[in-house]
Amino acid sequence: MKHFINLKDIPAKDLKKIISDAKKRKNLRKKLNTLEVDKGAPLKGKILIQMFEKASSRTRISFYLAIKQLGGGTLTLRSNELHLGQGGESIEDTAKILSTYGDGFMLRTDSDKKVEKFRDHLSIPIINGLSPSSHPTQVLSDVFTVEEIKKKPISKLNVCWIGDSNNVLDSLIAASVKFSFKLNIGCPKKFEPSKKIRDWVKKNNRKIYIYNDAKKAASGADVIFSDKVISLNDKVNKIKKIKQFAKFKIDKKLISYAKKNCIFLHCLPRGSEVSEEVFLGRKSHVWQQALNRVHVQKSILLYCFGKLR
Repeated sequence: MKHFINLKDIPAKDLKKIISDAKKRKNLRKKLNTLEVDKGAPLKGKILIQMFEKASSRTRISFYLAIKQLGGGTLTLRSNELHLGQGGESIEDTAKILSTYGDGFMLRTDSDKKVEKFRDHLSIPIINGLSPSSHPTQVLSDVFTVEEIKKKPISKLNVCWIGDSNNVLDSLIAASVKFSFKLNIGCPKKFEPSKKIRDWVKKNNRKIYIYNDAKKAASGADVIFSDKVISLNDKVNKIKKIKQFAKFKIDKKLISYAKKNCIFLHCLPRGSEVSEEVFLGRKSHVWQQALNRVHVQKSILLYCFGKLR
């Protein structure tokens, strides 16, 4: 049984195998409708239980489609509908019930400890659909999207992140180690990645490059990533934080410092961190990026269910 919680804990060879499988599966679906099942229905009879403690659009819909296209089914829960949220049932007992009824569990939560506690008490695989320190399904799908568009391994590209140091960036940093690509990070001094994650990068004999100047970070980039500066549950002075990121807005001028064929990606939802011109422009591939969540998550499910070919 394999879990999918943090990219840093999964062998690089397994992550690359997931990407490779996703490429094949996407190619084989060109003539199939949305809910038509993949040949062989590899997860026929299996059910994925999803639980959301935080709002979700893309993660919720993409996992629903992913398990359906593999021949299985899904049940979506909200924590406030369970005894876990309302009646004080323990995670240990909830995990036993989930393991009894389901074949896999996808959790989107505001607590890293909760993911770990579920992992320790489940007898089925758990997939991290987002936690405060990690968004692994998003970033692995982003690696897939970059390679699909650029038609070359991400290890040969210069990747840039402009924005806040959040869970998506933490997973992108982990991916830069696992896939060996150069990563420039542009953010204000106060919002740099934590010492803990920088130490982890150093321990794995890699480097990330942090700039407090957006232009320097974007210079020579093949790909520019970003995320919303104000997250859904960000407990900060929002007006103040937006002002602190004023010089890090991704607009046409900033993009001009990157390579001519640079692409722009954003995990969504968007905010004021990117101009309309860039977000809806020719360099932007955000809709393709969102769609690819389905294809990569199918291969993540197969990996967790022990059926990755």
